[in-house]
Amino acid sequence: MIVKEVIQQTESKMKKSIESARREFSEVRTGRAHPGLIEGIHVDYYGTPTMFKELSSISIPDPRTVLIQPWDPSVIPEIEKAITNSKLGVLPSNDGKVVRLNIPPLSEERRHELQKVVKEMAEQSRISLRTIRKDANDKIKKLEHDKAIAEDDGFKAHESIQKLIDKYIKEIDVLLEEKSKALMS
Repeated sequence: MIVKEVIQQTESKMKKSIESARREFSEVRTGRAHPGLIEGIHVDYYGTPTMFKELSSISIPDPRTVLIQPWDPSVIPEIEKAITNSKLGVLPSNDGKVVRLNIPPLSEERRHELQKVVKEMAEQSRISLRTIRKDANDKIKKLEHDKAIAEDDGFKAHESIQKLIDKYIKEIDVLLEEKSKALMS
């Protein structure tokens, strides 16, 4: 029973790590506008870091434009500052009511830079997964050492945890491959 809980917690943490990687990958632009580019960026809203999707409506009027319409127009300067400080590499413009982002086509050089960024993100996600595996394996070893579980159960738990990490690292590799293809097209 204890082993099952450790494995379930480990899988839950790994799923969260994958979701985080998906979110990070969606923020890397591929030359086409989409809401995921900015949804995760935090804006300083009266001293509180707040995500774009909580402050405004985000729309895509055409494939090269992101339109941000804040519910409180007084936050526009903070929105512009957050976009400028992000990794997007896009300059915002506003008319007092909405903020526009014109997404320029990517140059070949910029595509290669972004591909390196995406590979680094994937590696960070793999490291995160390995850390989760190490923590889980340490818990199992402690349970074995404390005689709370049998050695066989510990061995099976280690195998289950390894299968989980193999599964989620494959998922990271698939995400990386999809994003790399999107960047190069």
